Amino acid sequence: MNKVVERRYLLAFVLVTCCFALWGFANDITNPMVKAFSKIFRMSVTDGALVQLAFYGGYFCMALPAALFVRKHSFKAGLLMGLGLYAVGALMFVPAKAIGSYYPFLIAYFVLTCGLSFLETTANPYILAMGSKETATRRLNLAQAFNPIGSLAGMFVAMQCIQAKLNPLSTEERALLNDEQFDAVKNADLAVLSRPYVIIGAVLVVFFVVILLLVKNHAMAEENTAGQHFGPTVKRLWQNRPYRYGVLAQFFYVGVQIMCWTFIIQYGTRIFMDEGMAEQAAEVLSQRYNIVAMAIFCVSRFICTFLLKYIHPSKLLTCLGVVGVVLVLGVIFWDGRMGLYCLVAVSACMSLMFPTIYGIALADTGEDAKIGAAGLIMAILGGSVLPPLQARIIDGNGLGGVSSVNLSFILPLLCFVVIVLYGCFITKTEKR
Repeated sequence: MNKVVERRYLLAFVLVTCCFALWGFANDITNPMVKAFSKIFRMSVTDGALVQLAFYGGYFCMALPAALFVRKHSFKAGLLMGLGLYAVGALMFVPAKAIGSYYPFLIAYFVLTCGLSFLETTANPYILAMGSKETATRRLNLAQAFNPIGSLAGMFVAMQCIQAKLNPLSTEERALLNDEQFDAVKNADLAVLSRPYVIIGAVLVVFFVVILLLVKNHAMAEENTAGQHFGPTVKRLWQNRPYRYGVLAQFFYVGVQIMCWTFIIQYGTRIFMDEGMAEQAAEVLSQRYNIVAMAIFCVSRFICTFLLKYIHPSKLLTCLGVVGVVLVLGVIFWDGRMGLYCLVAVSACMSLMFPTIYGIALADTGEDAKIGAAGLIMAILGGSVLPPLQARIIDGNGLGGVSSVNLSFILPLLCFVVIVLYGCFITKTEKR
């Protein structure tokens, strides 16, 4: 039986897997910031969701340049470039705080996620190439299983080091402050928000040095790309239907993940405030539910990685997509805590999806995988485009007795439907 990770790649596998945790931290310390920035700058949910537009926009813009960079240089160079940009973006929170306005933070997020785009474009195909094709999807699921561990850390830091320490004034009370009072509260809150990003920036500098010194270029599973041309590569990828539809499925998967994890704060806050809880306490409690959701996601990833030994990836993807559809219907039509429980449970369904779609889409791309990886990372744009659309629904008035927050989850519902269709297509194709 082929090993999931061969001995010669073990050190590189461990270090690259650490990168999965590092970008998981960035993703999930950021999701609660939509609500935090909305309060700090007295903005609508829609304006606060620009954080996600900047964050995932960086993924989209840098994925293809990152793939071309890795193809020209090496996987090690891609990792170092990603860590460097990630660190620069995190440390840019220092001047952004000094300026004291919203848009410098969006620029910092964009630079930070240009680094994450380099990391993901480099790390995912490298993990796939680190051994036999038969174990590639399991290997990627194993590495991706450490991503939610970083995510849990990011959520915990967001809750304990940011949300719990922000000024407890509610959104309505902040609206009554005069300009001098508002600036004092805002500056104090921005200092609280910026501190964890500066610390992670320092950690990244250390990890950059570790990769630089310990990972050798010859240890990387480089593919010979000499003679490859960009145009013909893109044409071949476009003609590959599992890949082409995989990019589309990945767009909607990332969208549903970010929507469910970002707006669980709004969903839970509304429920707990209706029960008589103060706004800040309701936000902190909602973030605890978000952490529970991520813990479920993490455990489910390991369980699904085990199940892949016995169940074909496309069939398991389809089954979890169907369960996701049912749970999101509960989120929409079940008001109160039952709807929140459904929203938390959705994370169990999502755990398998990103690496499985990724592995299926790249399965038959051969030497085109490096450019193909860029398309799948660009599909992370779904996390940039769809949350602001959901935020606009939240800022609306609801429909037919269904609150605007509940109604907004029709977008995650549609995303799961697309994923189910992709799983069915792959299953049908492989039977031929």
